[in-house]
Amino acid sequence: MKTLTINGAERCLRAITVARMVEEMELPGPLVLVEHNGLALRKSEWEITSLCDGDRIEILRIAAGG
Repeated sequence: MKTLTINGAERCLRAITVARMVEEMELPGPLVLVEHNGLALRKSEWEITSLCDGDRIEILRIAAGG
């Protein structure tokens, strides 16, 4: 288990990559943006970006509308 700070709140997850984190959190992958330790990630980077204890994650959901 890793302790991550996700959108300002601590959370323990089993995920070892950003892609696995998105799956574990049951987020709609095509509709989210992820920032890892202050760096915005492309979706192609999720699978190769490892998570470590203490990482800071920001998740934004894309929503249509006006």
